[in-house]
Amino acid sequence: MAGMAAGKVTAKAAGRSAGLSWGRPGASGPGRRAALLRAAAGTALAALAAFATAPLAPARAQPAADRSAPTVAGYFFIGGRYQRVEDKTVMVGQMFVQSRSPAKPTQALPIVMVHGVAQSGVNFLGTPDGRPGWVQYFVEQGFRVYVVDQVGRGRSGTNPEVYGPYTRLSARTLEETYTAQEVYDLFPQAKLHTQWPGGPGVQGNPAFDQFMASQVPYLANSQQTEELVTPALVALIDKIGPAILLTHGQGALFGWAVSDQRPDLVKAHVAVEPNGPPFFDVRFRGGKDFWERAGEGRARAYGITRMPLTFDPPVNAPEDLAVAQAKAPTAEGRIRCWLQAEPARKLPNLARVPTVIVTAEASFRAPTDDCTAAFLAQAGAKPDSLRLVEAGIRGNGHMMMLEKNSDQVAGTVAGWIKARLAK
Repeated sequence: MAGMAAGKVTAKAAGRSAGLSWGRPGASGPGRRAALLRAAAGTALAALAAFATAPLAPARAQPAADRSAPTVAGYFFIGGRYQRVEDKTVMVGQMFVQSRSPAKPTQALPIVMVHGVAQSGVNFLGTPDGRPGWVQYFVEQGFRVYVVDQVGRGRSGTNPEVYGPYTRLSARTLEETYTAQEVYDLFPQAKLHTQWPGGPGVQGNPAFDQFMASQVPYLANSQQTEELVTPALVALIDKIGPAILLTHGQGALFGWAVSDQRPDLVKAHVAVEPNGPPFFDVRFRGGKDFWERAGEGRARAYGITRMPLTFDPPVNAPEDLAVAQAKAPTAEGRIRCWLQAEPARKLPNLARVPTVIVTAEASFRAPTDDCTAAFLAQAGAKPDSLRLVEAGIRGNGHMMMLEKNSDQVAGTVAGWIKARLAK
């Protein structure tokens, strides 16, 4: 494939390519961090003992839903083509789609759930401590739900012969960024994290161990991932008709592209902590000056994607988008945004799709999501902003669909969808 990065790629380098970067601990120091890790590990071992002897978590009560109502489940593959590889013919470019629906849906539009980097669609099926996941929640609310595995990953099938090098995230990276950020304290909001099941999500915590087991290898070349996943997701939207996109992290890259290409079919886009900030990646390092730009080149040539979007006036090459950095962050604990230099080009297709950016209180996206919202607003898209803390939902990290209050978060998202589409 053109643009394929050759050779071995480390987890840290792969994280940068996906809009993640991790730095060294700041003022807390290695001694304090080690003590916190020991304490967290002790908590995790205690939780493991309790987990081993405790009964399974009871099914949650949903007063508005009939838990006995039948549902219909299935799967199919979308896209794909035959390709000759040495002495055999294989299929490439196919995307796995899992479906789940109430026997009698009460919501007119289905929801398509798109996972993020290093993950698969299982993120939405359940939680690592055994509770029903977002698929179950939204089905109980009357929605038909489709869950994908990105092309070249998970149940869509891995194929290094065709797609090239793969990489994966380490346990340390997951702890620092997703599940135990309060231990590492690399960005100001990290210490607010309280919602991972069983305490800090470190090795030995049963919920973390389940999460770690769910991680999958993913393509090391991020642009190639967009080139593969976007057309498959467009084909899915064409197949099922008008739908709501719910994307998580890296999944937003495809959500923006599909909204741009099919603004009449994407009736709403829920971007849960989208990949960002615009144009450049950042690295968190702790302390007062807790962030820095990671690398010199643009991580996302078109601001929020690596692949072209429909700008007005048209953009013929990434260099047509002049970049300017804001003089100050929008609030304490936020980064300085990179936006278009004025006059800004517009994104007329994205402006037609109702969009909300959902941000957790204690996530590594909390310092950057305002920049993504500002980029879209500057281009005329004017997304809604749903900061969970402003809705009274505290302590969540990036993997909010897996955390202790996942139903509460899902309810807030469902509320936005129903209210927005009722306008």
